[in-house]
Amino acid sequence: MSKAMISLIIPAYNEFECIESSIQRVHKVMEQTNNPFEILMIDDGSQDKTWEKIVSLSNMLKEVKGLRLSRNFGKEQAICAGLDQAIGDAVILLDADMQHPPELLPDMIHRWEEGSADIIEAVKVSRGDESLSSKLFAHIFYTLMGKLSGFDFSGASDYKLLDRKVVLAWKEMGERNVFFRAMSAWVGFEREHITFEVADREHGESKWSTWALLGLAIKGITAFSTAPLRMISISGLFFLVFAGLVASNTMYQYFMGEAVTGFSTVILLLLIISSLMMLALGIIGEYIAKIYEEVKGRPRYIVSKTTSNKADS
Repeated sequence: MSKAMISLIIPAYNEFECIESSIQRVHKVMEQTNNPFEILMIDDGSQDKTWEKIVSLSNMLKEVKGLRLSRNFGKEQAICAGLDQAIGDAVILLDADMQHPPELLPDMIHRWEEGSADIIEAVKVSRGDESLSSKLFAHIFYTLMGKLSGFDFSGASDYKLLDRKVVLAWKEMGERNVFFRAMSAWVGFEREHITFEVADREHGESKWSTWALLGLAIKGITAFSTAPLRMISISGLFFLVFAGLVASNTMYQYFMGEAVTGFSTVILLLLIISSLMMLALGIIGEYIAKIYEEVKGRPRYIVSKTTSNKADS
């Protein structure tokens, strides 16, 4: 009986320093599985020589294939490009910096081949050498996402094996605001966890800035929950009741002939209510912006080069 075909998707952005050693390491581990495989390198518009290195590796190793996006669309869109191109019976996503240890690949494939699950998720038991602020931000975000969406994101990562039927189900979702971790949870299917320690980066620094992580957090929350909009309605109802109580008290004092005082209280209430109104408008604006992006119908990504096109590469 022939072994199942495995596709590995590795997005890369300005990873010239580590890309060769990373691919050689992944290739060596995959050879030990005896499964036919392909390694899809997605260059997300790198500004260094990452693409040149991918072309070189594709000439050295027949399993390596490269796809270069026309600009930096973001990791989520690069993942989309890989999933669209993958031909394997199972698809595995992992990072180019090798913080997702490829030594887990044989175990992930073995568990999938046993048929106990359609998704094998690698779950972090620690976040490696990240700063305390980054760890705290990640904890708050995933806790909040879990509460709002109903999915468990504890230790979540993009390091996953997806059965072909899961990939086909995922590709049915056509939204432009992509958040892979949440979308892969939304499709359901039987899943199994495997734990790992986040390794230190072999070269360079993370390409994720604080603003980029914040943007991803906002995208994830607005794409998978309408709870912030409901919170605006609940806040409005609360202040309506509160305003009714204040109005009743004011009318009572008026008819009793008591002086109406509390200028500072009025100013404070105006500031609080105005701030909440501005926050509410901001939240609504985020959802309107997402709707605007969706209705334009632009492609998630644009491919400019592939390693199979020698004229372009």
